[in-house]
Amino acid sequence: MTGRIAFRFVKECLTQKLKSTAAPIATLRHYSSSSSSTAAAKPNIPHSSRKGRLLTGATIGLVIAGGAYASTVDEATFGGWLFSATKVVNPFFALLDPEVAHRLAVSAAARGWVPREKRPDPPILELEVWGRRFSNPIGLSAGFDKNAEAVEGLLGLGFGFVEVGSVTPIPQEGNPKPRIFRLRNEDAIINRCGFNSEGIVAVAKRLGAQHGKRKLDETSSTATSSSEEVKHGGKAGPGILGVNIGKNKTSEDAAADYVQGVHTLSQYADYLVINISSPNTPGLRQLQGRKQLKDLVKKVQAARDEMQWGEEGPPPLLVKIAPDLSKQDLEDIAAVALALRLDGLIISNTTISRPEVVQGNPVSKESGGLSGKPLFSLSTAILKDMYILTKGKIPLIGCGGVGSGEDAYKKIRAGATLVQLYTAFAYGGPALIPQIKAELAQCLERDGFKSVYDAVGADCR
Repeated sequence: MTGRIAFRFVKECLTQKLKSTAAPIATLRHYSSSSSSTAAAKPNIPHSSRKGRLLTGATIGLVIAGGAYASTVDEATFGGWLFSATKVVNPFFALLDPEVAHRLAVSAAARGWVPREKRPDPPILELEVWGRRFSNPIGLSAGFDKNAEAVEGLLGLGFGFVEVGSVTPIPQEGNPKPRIFRLRNEDAIINRCGFNSEGIVAVAKRLGAQHGKRKLDETSSTATSSSEEVKHGGKAGPGILGVNIGKNKTSEDAAADYVQGVHTLSQYADYLVINISSPNTPGLRQLQGRKQLKDLVKKVQAARDEMQWGEEGPPPLLVKIAPDLSKQDLEDIAAVALALRLDGLIISNTTISRPEVVQGNPVSKESGGLSGKPLFSLSTAILKDMYILTKGKIPLIGCGGVGSGEDAYKKIRAGATLVQLYTAFAYGGPALIPQIKAELAQCLERDGFKSVYDAVGADCR
């Protein structure tokens, strides 16, 4: 929306208003003349003021240049230019405290102050999973938009799907700050947020409003254009929405927390995720044991299935697991997933281990889960093991260390049907998304695959 408004505004100003009046030109000439007459004085301008003026001048120059560019191209091309322009802005976020930068990024997406992708995805990336159509397999993992504040803006960036949460039944602050730490040289982050959440009531209100807006848009599209096919996305817009649910830190009945999340939020989700793998909630990972997991999944499935559903049926139910699991743990999880016909697994969450590549960084001594590039090898190995253990019968989402199209491609070859990223997006910003999709399409074509499906599990055959 913001990109479209900016595009129309700038284009109108440049192509219509400037043609209809000479006043702006006269004003510019007057300013130029005044500047020339006062140049000889050469006032003593403080250094900070000079820097401010240079920055202002550069900003104005970028706006004028962007406006001139917008006046000569279509909206999709202009949107592409905006994605590239974010490379200039994104480094400034690295100067801020990590949590402050994260808060600003979510706020910007919530207000539509981010580019909106108007270019179609490469056809080779389109796929259908759980009866839902994904325009591409690249998604944003849970943890970025914990409280579903920016769903529309994030989907508009061009992700094939966005997962919000983790959402807890009762609001909780999470662990004390500081709790997010950058390892810039290693393209990694350590966090110990501890399920900071506004709670399911606040999230349900936001998702309900988003869902209602989507239905209204569908109705309007049907009424105004009977000859055109309505674009079928997810419940929140053009992409697919996942809702990740967790338990409160002080809760003694984990199953009751997850059931409450299902009852309140599942109607707004294209898929649901049971998060039992965060290392920052005491006792949570114990739910990955065979008996505990089996009991939990049964209760959550029953809660979902007892609700009233239309023709599309209930949302698929997935479980997110940790990368710090033994071979026996993986076998137990695979057995439960197959026996209970779980709809999918997300592999994986952050790791409590510290790979050798980060051990020299003093920040690595901080407690919490490590994400980013150092997690890639470990999470991909676990992904491959789980694909083999489940015999390719369950869709897997590969998550952990993805920062390029080649990384996404390796996840797919290891058994992932869909791929998620987070840390690389935090470092690279919006410009990374079209880049990854283009690179992934090139990888598939390079190796002779005609679709994402053809490449899934290629390294396990």
